[in-house]
Amino acid sequence: MSALATEEKVPVAGRRVESAVHAEDGRRLGFVLTLPAQILVLFIALFPLLMQLYISLTDWSPLEGTGWWRAYELWNGFANYTDLAVDGRFWSALGRTALIMIVCVPAEFLLGLGLAILFMDDFAGKRFFYSVMLIPMMVVPAVAGYMFFMLFQSGGPVNDILSTLTGTQITLAWLSSPGTALIAVMIADIWQWTPLMFLILLAGLVGVPEDQMRAATLLGASWWQRFRTIVLPKMKTIIIIALAIRVIENFKIFDTLYIMTGGGPGVATETISVYIYKVTQQDLIWGYVAAIALVILIVLSILVSLAISRMNAAKKEATA
Repeated sequence: MSALATEEKVPVAGRRVESAVHAEDGRRLGFVLTLPAQILVLFIALFPLLMQLYISLTDWSPLEGTGWWRAYELWNGFANYTDLAVDGRFWSALGRTALIMIVCVPAEFLLGLGLAILFMDDFAGKRFFYSVMLIPMMVVPAVAGYMFFMLFQSGGPVNDILSTLTGTQITLAWLSSPGTALIAVMIADIWQWTPLMFLILLAGLVGVPEDQMRAATLLGASWWQRFRTIVLPKMKTIIIIALAIRVIENFKIFDTLYIMTGGGPGVATETISVYIYKVTQQDLIWGYVAAIALVILIVLSILVSLAISRMNAAKKEATA
């Protein structure tokens, strides 16, 4: 009996070893075949980053008449980074970008969530309003900037509506006043990107299990109790993704803002993207711009890493 069992085990073990060898050969073959593509992807991803780091350590500019490959002749070490640390205009632009993000992202989230909850129920003309809701997102940002540039003129529709509501003639120069220009920019951003938040959150709401909602309703749970204990935990990952996308996009806000105000009046609406554009195209200090861009890349990478870690934690909680 035991001899028979031993005879049966030997071929099985042999087949396992042979299978493992074949799998290892397959992995090696796969690695060799995909090696050129992997090298190409690494080159595409790393070359711009290494180039940016290299230029950021020099005083290189196109006006110098020196090719970028000879930028080492203008080596300045970490001078661009030390200059950046005491550049008040950079920190102001970064603070303004953060302010837009702090105001716009929560506003877009709350409006998007409210609309998504509203669209979970059936009502007359739902398909029509659904299409209308998505229109702002499909407008080219430069066109949206021009639209809001017209709306916020001193003799524009916004002042006319406010005059009608208050009974007083209002001729506020929204885009020429440092106190109101940034508010106008934020309104434009909220108008254009709330639909994206709405779309993402609606997809999350549709994915909430109906049987759990029905069971909670039968047990007498109120709408708020169902929302807090079932909907929000199930949507945590979707919410983190939606917020992360809008935070990253807010850091890059440029087109709409630049058409509306050009970063002015003065530097009242100058965000980090507008500041980088001006330093690049007007001052042509490319080494300094590379240093700014690298710092922003590091900040965004930290934010994305935090979002991913929160998302993984939310997934574990949902599957626990």
